[in-house]
Amino acid sequence: MLAETSAWFARRTWQAAPWTAGELLRLKGSRTVSVVLPALDEEATVARVVASVRPLLGSIVDEIVVMDSGSSDRTAAVAAAAGARVVGRAEVLPDWEPRPGKGEVLWRSLAATSGDLVVFLDSDLVDPDPDFVPALLGPLLAEEGVRLVKGFYRRPLRLESAENGTGGGRVTELLARPLLAALRPALSGLVQPLGGEYAATRETLEALPFAAGYGVEIGLLLDVEARHGVDTLAQVNLGVRKHRNRSLLQLGVMSRQILGTTLGRCGIDQNVEALTQFVQVGGEWVPDATEVLVADRPPMREVSAARG
Repeated sequence: MLAETSAWFARRTWQAAPWTAGELLRLKGSRTVSVVLPALDEEATVARVVASVRPLLGSIVDEIVVMDSGSSDRTAAVAAAAGARVVGRAEVLPDWEPRPGKGEVLWRSLAATSGDLVVFLDSDLVDPDPDFVPALLGPLLAEEGVRLVKGFYRRPLRLESAENGTGGGRVTELLARPLLAALRPALSGLVQPLGGEYAATRETLEALPFAAGYGVEIGLLLDVEARHGVDTLAQVNLGVRKHRNRSLLQLGVMSRQILGTTLGRCGIDQNVEALTQFVQVGGEWVPDATEVLVADRPPMREVSAARG
């Protein structure tokens, strides 16, 4: 398996994006591209992410949509002022009661957009690079058979008073990578399996279920590899990705969702209940239980067919 992984890495990994803007526009042809930013209380960063994509609008990008997941701050207003179309999670598929979480708004974005190719960018990026979108589109436009392209990058760990050059991506290194090595070794060549910057064909996305919350990225990877083979996956180096780092308690809940999605996709029965963590209150350790949703939304193709 190691030799096969190395061979896939050599075929489907780009350490630098070689495609020019003109070449991508020519390769795009009549196809359309939607860029989707899932957002929840990201008023501090969402405008810059939108601004990094805006110069591409009318060329290789046809629409920029911020999918708001019920923000309580000015995320929607700031994103609209920056030039994005903002769609609230309850505005599409009104017959489906909204669930919390990232996977929910990514799933709903398929009903809110129309592009033949869909690019997802996280809205909490700091110093987003305008080259992210062209780089992610490159393999989809230039390489035959590619269905899903993941971005990879160096991830600094941003501390309260400093920034370490590496150390971000703790859930990837401590959970996702060992899980894939054990259960789906064909995916061991992916540098950032959980990264939020990726692109795919609409045809592929609409045929897949979307996992709840933070299980969505690994669920899509597992499903594409299982249905279409690892050669339909590719990855591109995006340089550096900075974003808001989360606490260990938050990462624990995230990890439980990712674990639940992975085990489910691999046919392993599990008991999905609350995750119990421990916090200090008045010098004492007390249990703190969090409900963790591990569930799928059905493929959008099925939802659209049922609606007529």
